[in-house]
Amino acid sequence: MDIEAVLRKHEDALLAYPNVNAVGIGEDAGHPVIKVMVVRKVPEASLQPDQILPKELEGYALDVEEIGEIAAH
Repeated sequence: MDIEAVLRKHEDALLAYPNVNAVGIGEDAGHPVIKVMVVRKVPEASLQPDQILPKELEGYALDVEEIGEIAAH
């Protein structure tokens, strides 16, 4: 399955995590990744098990990026 299909399949579940405000597709070291944008990065140790994002989805790595609050203009 290509990365676009994987993202579409898992987008709603990713957006349901607390602190996640956007998802998309990016690149890391020349490899496609699923980007997960969060208000702020939180140490994994301070999260409940059900609040920890997976490391990958269907073979594609997740890359978490802190972007702060999204405000409409």
